[in-house]
Amino acid sequence: MRKAPQRTRSDSPHDSVSLSLSDFSELLAAIYEGPLEAVPWKTALDLLRRHLRASYVTLMLRPPSAELEPLMVNSAGDWPITREAEYNKHYYALDPFVDLPPDRVFTVNELIGDANWRDSEFYKQFLKPLDILHALGADIRTDDGLECRLRVARPHREPPFSENDKLLCTSILPHLKRAVRLHSQLELMDSERRLYAGTVDRMLVGTVTLDETGAVLNSNPVADEVLREGDGLRLANGALRADLPAENRELQRLVKQALSGESGGRPAVVDAISITRKASRGKLGVLVRSLPNTGSSKAKRRPSVALFIRDAERKSEASREMVRRLFDLTPAEASLALALANGLTLDEAADALDIRKNTARAHLRAIFSKIGVTRQTTLVRVLLSSVIWLG
Repeated sequence: MRKAPQRTRSDSPHDSVSLSLSDFSELLAAIYEGPLEAVPWKTALDLLRRHLRASYVTLMLRPPSAELEPLMVNSAGDWPITREAEYNKHYYALDPFVDLPPDRVFTVNELIGDANWRDSEFYKQFLKPLDILHALGADIRTDDGLECRLRVARPHREPPFSENDKLLCTSILPHLKRAVRLHSQLELMDSERRLYAGTVDRMLVGTVTLDETGAVLNSNPVADEVLREGDGLRLANGALRADLPAENRELQRLVKQALSGESGGRPAVVDAISITRKASRGKLGVLVRSLPNTGSSKAKRRPSVALFIRDAERKSEASREMVRRLFDLTPAEASLALALANGLTLDEAADALDIRKNTARAHLRAIFSKIGVTRQTTLVRVLLSSVIWLG
C-alpha cells in the first residue's frame, strides 16, 4: 500500500495536508464501506473534506447530461448546499473542469490557468456566489465503462491546493475506483433481485427463507398473507409450523434434510409437501429447497433454506393488456382468457364478466382461432406457460 501523504519540508502547515497512518486507514475503510451506506460514500467524503479543509467535496456517480439526471453525493459540512438543481440543468454545460484525463488528479489552475478560470462564466455565475475559488478533481473510468467525477472545492480565503493535497487524492483514487465498481455490482445484483422478487410476487408464489437453525429470516408479501391467515401453516416463535402434527413432523424433516445438504457445493436438496387447510379450502403446496453455501461466508443468520408456497385458490395477477397484445385479442377476449386461466368454467367466467353465455362462447371461438387451439384445456395450458405471468 502506498504510504499516507506526509508534510514535506517545503510545505507550510497552512497549505498542505498531513495524515497519520490511522487517519489514512480510516479514510480507506470509509471508501470501501461506501457502497453499503444509505448515502454512498458520505462518510468518506466528510473525512476527505475535513482533511483537505474544503468547503465542498462532491462525487458524481453519474455525471449530468442533457438526457440524464446525475447521481450526486455531497459533503458540505456547515456550508449550505445550494444551486445543485441549477448546476444539473444548466451550469454543467458551462463547466470547463470536465473530461479530465482519467485516473489522475488535477487542479483547475493546471488545466486552464488561474486567469482563464476567474474569467470563465462558470466561475463568475455559479462558483463565485458560493465563495468557491480553488478546485481539485479527478475523473474515474473503469474497465466496464463506469464514469464518475470527484471534485473538491475551497473558498477564496483558503490557499490553493498543494502537491501534498493532490498526493492524498492520488493515493485514494485506485481504492475509490475499486469501490465504485463494487457499488455498480451491488446495484446490478439488487436490481436483479428486485426483478425476480417482483415476478415471483406477481405469480402469487410465497417465499420464505430460513437460516441455518431453521428460523425464518424473511418472507415476501404473498407468504406473509398466507401465514397471517394461519390456516394450515403458521409462524410460531419465529419458525414455520404446520397445523397437523404428522404434516408438521414431515415439514421439519424436509427442512432438516435441506439444511444438511446445503454446504460443500452439493446439488440442491429439493422436496415438497402438501399442507392441509380447512375442509372448504384446497391444500397448500410447499416446496423446500436448500440454498448453496460456497463456504466463503461465515456470517451469522445466513439464508440456508428457501420454501416456496403455492395456494392454487389464489388468482395470479396477469395484465389484460399483456394478454391482448401477446395473442392479438380484443379487450373482451383477453378478459375471458384470463378468467379461464384462473380456473373458471366458461359459464362462471360469463357470470363474472357480466356477459351473456352465447357472447362468451363467441369470444372463446375467436380466442381458439387466434391462438391456434381447439380445446379449452389446451388454451389454459398455453396461457399458463406463456410470459404473461412475468409482466
